[in-house]
Amino acid sequence: MNMNFKVVKVILLISIITGCSEDFLKVEPQNKYLSNNFFVSDNQVFQGLVAAYDPLQWTFVDGFWTSSVMLGEIMSDNANAGGDQSNFDQPGWQQIDDFTAVTTTPEATSFWKKNYYGINKANQVLNNVTITSNAVSQYQAEAKFLRAFYHFELFRLFGPVPVITSQPTPDDKSAKRNTMSEVFTQITKDLEEAIPLLPLSYSSEFAGRITKGAAQALLGKVYLYWGDLKNDDVALFDKAALNLKAVVTSNQYTLVDDYAQLFAFGAANTSESVFEIQYSNEVPADFGTPFEFINGNMIVQLCGIRGLCTSHPLYNPGWGFMLPTSGLYNSYLADDLYRREATIVSQIELALVGCNVNLADQNPVDFQGYWQQKYANFKSYTVPNGGEINVLKDANQPVIRYADVLLMLAEALARGTGSDAEAMTYIDIVRERAKGPGNNTGNFKTGSTLMSEQGWTILQLIWYERRAELAGEGDRWFDLVRSGRATASLFPNGDIRSTNFNIQKIYLPIPQREIDLTSGGLTAYPDPSLFQ
Repeated sequence: MNMNFKVVKVILLISIITGCSEDFLKVEPQNKYLSNNFFVSDNQVFQGLVAAYDPLQWTFVDGFWTSSVMLGEIMSDNANAGGDQSNFDQPGWQQIDDFTAVTTTPEATSFWKKNYYGINKANQVLNNVTITSNAVSQYQAEAKFLRAFYHFELFRLFGPVPVITSQPTPDDKSAKRNTMSEVFTQITKDLEEAIPLLPLSYSSEFAGRITKGAAQALLGKVYLYWGDLKNDDVALFDKAALNLKAVVTSNQYTLVDDYAQLFAFGAANTSESVFEIQYSNEVPADFGTPFEFINGNMIVQLCGIRGLCTSHPLYNPGWGFMLPTSGLYNSYLADDLYRREATIVSQIELALVGCNVNLADQNPVDFQGYWQQKYANFKSYTVPNGGEINVLKDANQPVIRYADVLLMLAEALARGTGSDAEAMTYIDIVRERAKGPGNNTGNFKTGSTLMSEQGWTILQLIWYERRAELAGEGDRWFDLVRSGRATASLFPNGDIRSTNFNIQKIYLPIPQREIDLTSGGLTAYPDPSLFQ
């Protein structure tokens, strides 16, 4: 991670005793540290915390690409899987895109492993520490945020999942899905306990570490999801608003003036960054090393423009995944083209600079003339890891931006007991920036005007803003699921997803290995009764 952190790997040496002499059996332990004697200094607790942060940046787990950004776009109406012309490139991702994933789809296993590995590392910091200090209290608060975040990611991917807050024993095979309320209760408990112990900010050398604002924003987001999935629970929306408002009134964040600069080359930890995953790309990325420790951002190469000419002045060619749909391209209103141009690059635009692609030879059948460009494959990137996998870049991944906070706050106010007028002020802050750089006061359509023109409710306005503002960033599918808008009607006739859509498969299936290990205690998909 981009924090001068170094991941600590504690290696346990196992001696195999083959002799029968009593003296031979009296061997001094070869391990320097065990789990029960490692966390005995502030520095060692910090090292354990770094290990808990590390899975955030894993993008290649056991030989398979993992990206919740890509999943959140291609399962939705925003994008198709893409790949090469065969349409069978990365078959697991094609299954996820087409709603045909099964319990043996390897990408589902990789998502499961990555997040539970992170939970395990956070639990070690929370359960094995034997000392107290102000520093340790903060480190454990960060670990609680991480445990909450990993559980939340698992919920968004798999539905209600097992809540793990202690170290399971090797013979413990009793895991089962918790209810939605049990999952969210643990997540909110961790975050509420963490918030008072976290700082408002860090020095630049520790960019990316969890702040009070990041924890408040995630807590607000969790309450928003919980309220949505719990039959529009007004009290939960009010809790969301309370925490999201605290982020706003902290005065720690402002919108970047130029929307197009949010994902420009070198953009990282901007004034708009509330929670952002750092990619160090420092560990050599070789196919012979443990795949989970590859910590470059795969999405840059994986989702770059396939077949792009090598003479393009800004971009290198990529592998053509996460292809925006014409539906997304056409969803932007006429006064919202600045955001569209910063999000999507079209075949026509490339032709204008003399750098078109060979559609017949390079792009798959689900290509509709567009590529994403928030994670552009800039020529300016270097590949510092020196490993065999030379396509991993160090572009960061914004997880919660301040614009997202403003729109979530507007939604929580509108759906709770808050004021629609106050909600509209936060929507208009986002809309003013969307018009382009500079002060656009009096030169943009307010949310109220747009509602009147389109015949929208305030909630429909918010849904439009979330799609336009966050397209290509991975929230679209999860917004659709939580709000009950994930249906076959999202996809046009002829799109295989309109035929394959199955309400059960709005979540990934739990891996078969986990089902087998628990003798069926874990089910592939969540029963509706768990959403209580």
